[in-house]
Amino acid sequence: MALRHNFSWIFIGNVFYAAAQWGMLTVLAKIGTPEMVGKFALGLAITAPVMMFTNMNLQYVQATDTGTQYQFGDYLALRLTATTLALLIILGIVGVTDYRETTALVVLLVGVAKAFESISDVFYGLLLQRERMDRIAKSMILRGSLALLALGLVIYFTDSLVWGVVGLGLAWALVLFGFDLRSGALVLSRAAPHMLSGSRIRKARRAFLLLRPRWAIGTLRRLTLLALPLGLVMALANLNLNIPRYFIEQYLGERELGIFAAMSYVTVAGLLMATAVGQAVMPRLAKYYAAHKRAEFQNLLLRLMIIGAVLGLVGVLASVVAGPEILTLLYGPQYAEYPGVFSLLMVAVAILFVALFLGAAMTAARYFRIQAPLFVISVCTSAAICWWLVPTAGLEGAAVAVVIAALVQLFGSLAIVIRALHTLSDKESI
Repeated sequence: MALRHNFSWIFIGNVFYAAAQWGMLTVLAKIGTPEMVGKFALGLAITAPVMMFTNMNLQYVQATDTGTQYQFGDYLALRLTATTLALLIILGIVGVTDYRETTALVVLLVGVAKAFESISDVFYGLLLQRERMDRIAKSMILRGSLALLALGLVIYFTDSLVWGVVGLGLAWALVLFGFDLRSGALVLSRAAPHMLSGSRIRKARRAFLLLRPRWAIGTLRRLTLLALPLGLVMALANLNLNIPRYFIEQYLGERELGIFAAMSYVTVAGLLMATAVGQAVMPRLAKYYAAHKRAEFQNLLLRLMIIGAVLGLVGVLASVVAGPEILTLLYGPQYAEYPGVFSLLMVAVAILFVALFLGAAMTAARYFRIQAPLFVISVCTSAAICWWLVPTAGLEGAAVAVVIAALVQLFGSLAIVIRALHTLSDKESI
């Protein structure tokens, strides 16, 4: 598909999915309580970094595998193994903490739900590699719609967050087995025309045979060593966003965590939309870099950075002009008591928009390992500022930590991309 069509599809899919996830927080805020929002946010904050690490960002490793060094079965086998490990780690975390029974159960169930999401992600990597963003977008629309309906309706009728998260997990499992597996079979069978002969049943069986995991220990070890640094980067990046939530829960309680999580989800929604753009252009950036086309690589990246800066500025202006009104409309009056926190979070969004596009460029150039030290510095910065400010400044201190950590990520990413471009120039001169 053409880049314009891919961008349109992936943008629509991510916007819809971001709106659906935002809708889940809004539903919890409207029909539940801030404490319920806080429990759900804590479940995400604990499980997401673990899942990000064990995912190893295989989606982007696949997307930038322009030479098809590994087969889809290799990626799937590694993802299944790593996801099982992630669930065991989450179980261990819950076992050593002193969370109340309901909170612990919510954390575990969120982990199970995200396991289904994780397996869908490896199919997205295959579709990204083949530039079939339309299939990714349709899956995201289905996942977002069913998850919002399941979570909202179950909580409305049962008044139970636990059963609501069960509904969320079932919705994601349904999309995985009902749509994503079919998408994977479709693109793999089209790459192997001999699989299309015979009856419809035989074609279907042959297509799904292409989805089998490949348990080649040596190959899995090499793929793990390649992708593990990027998994660490993604875990640190997610931890960077969640560190303020840990400090808020510790010092201020679940109610304040729920309020901060609802406001900060604007950040998550914005980053999902920026990710849509990054996903659409990453295969193209990877091909430019692999072909030593510096000018094309640089021009496309510059356009992305300008788009990110403009979108971020619009968000900041909206929060300054109508922050309380926006929060009241989305969540209710009790969330509108912190307009300064909301504005600071929107500043962080503007910075992270540009940083995310630089991150896509780093990944397209396959600069995986060097990203880890950058995010270690960013995480340490966020933790130090939260430790200093959250006990005294409350939610505003947490928001300041998010902004400063975003600045560290931005300038560090810029330095790495400049280095990658210099490396490309050296190769051209040779």
